[in-house]
Amino acid sequence: MIKKSISFILIAIVFLALFLTLANDVPFGANRTVVSAKYIYDGVQDTGAANLVTAIVVNYRGFDTLGEVTVLFVAATGIGAVLYNMGNPVRKKREKTEASLIVKTGSKVLFPIMLIFGAYVFIHGHLTPGGGFQGGAIIATAFLFRYVSDTRYSIDHKKFTATESVVGMTFAMVGILGLLLTGYFLYNFLPNGSPGELLSAGIIPIIYIAIGIKVGAELTGIVDNMMGVEQ
Repeated sequence: MIKKSISFILIAIVFLALFLTLANDVPFGANRTVVSAKYIYDGVQDTGAANLVTAIVVNYRGFDTLGEVTVLFVAATGIGAVLYNMGNPVRKKREKTEASLIVKTGSKVLFPIMLIFGAYVFIHGHLTPGGGFQGGAIIATAFLFRYVSDTRYSIDHKKFTATESVVGMTFAMVGILGLLLTGYFLYNFLPNGSPGELLSAGIIPIIYIAIGIKVGAELTGIVDNMMGVEQ
């Protein structure tokens, strides 16, 4: 017992020493507004995006965004692997209570409107609040609405997977083109245009469209895997 206590004390001392050593190198009290000032005063000129959040997420920190999309892809793949029945992947009608006629009709009416709204959000992500992740989530919600209102509804996984793969490669290829043309991955190699216009911000709208479609397809696939019942 005494030996364990001594071991814990020694480990605590080591971690404390490491923490103090690292903390000693942290420039406490230094001006932290240098980076934010760069974004605020030069963001529109550098990127052409009226939405500075978009400029940071897709341009200045575009490589991080690519990592986030990759994490979502891995999560969707994991869920699909866990819920997929290797023996018989054929689906049957879900054993749920049928929705009312009003809900079914309303879902069919709202479905295309929600798809258009989701597309609007990620297409205009460089101009207004929103972007690829938000627009993709709206699109996935539209499909979720159909699943909830109609027990017979299902998607074609092959088409969604193909779409997801194409837009994912589009994101990567845009980054590789920046690397080949300028020497920097995901560099904004297209003209910025006039801030505030739809055709502006260089590669940012292209990346956000790819992200929006990819996120929508992945989340919809997750919804289908979680709500589907197999024979």
